[in-house]
Amino acid sequence: MRRSVEDLRDFYGEPTGALVRRLLARRLEDAWGEANGCDVLGLGYATPWLDLFVGARRQVAAMPGRQGVETWPGVQRNRAALVDETRLPFAAGAFDRILIVHALEEASDPDGLLLEAVRTLAPAGRLIVAAAARGGLWSRVESTPFGHGRPFTRRQLERLVRQAGLEPTAWSQTLYVPPWRPLLGWAEGFEQVGRRVIPGAAGVILLEATRQAYARVRPGGAAETVRTPGVLAPQPAARQHRALDAGPEAP
Repeated sequence: MRRSVEDLRDFYGEPTGALVRRLLARRLEDAWGEANGCDVLGLGYATPWLDLFVGARRQVAAMPGRQGVETWPGVQRNRAALVDETRLPFAAGAFDRILIVHALEEASDPDGLLLEAVRTLAPAGRLIVAAAARGGLWSRVESTPFGHGRPFTRRQLERLVRQAGLEPTAWSQTLYVPPWRPLLGWAEGFEQVGRRVIPGAAGVILLEATRQAYARVRPGGAAETVRTPGVLAPQPAARQHRALDAGPEAP
């Protein structure tokens, strides 16, 4: 049974939810910046972050039927829709960016959900899955949305996106602070220390995937496979947007 949209909205209206929103927003801004000129789809409960993409041409929040939908927000280019997560009402290739949050963990058919998301992804599009981390404390506390459904490891997410026809290009983690209110004020310190000392304690995994490989013909006539770079991999500091770090290999 999915968490209701009311429960999710209430959580993100509380101090704990505000902290989660801020820490995930930092990673998403690093990855996509303002998403200038892009059509952006948020699948699951992504509305706390869709407003980051102020340069987007269009933003759509698609919320699963068993969760419920909320009005968001009152401007013409943005829409919210109640959907069947395995039969999305969008044309193939309709979106340049797809953000999946609070979707896979409680999906009855996570493979079907991802296949539908991939169908609506443009050929050069990017998809980010944010999911509760199996090794983190947040997946063990039912008072947060991350404590419901199935958490994932990085490799489990990689397998899922590959089965859906995408190739993982980069990943990151966040939410190292334990989900206990007296410690939330130390969240920045936990982020700095956790990434280096206890990477397995992160509460959320973010994995980006694309249709990474394509073929081109070399002068001799043979096909050559070309791979696009990981968009969340470390980049020089001079770049406009900091990219997500690729942490140590997950179990």
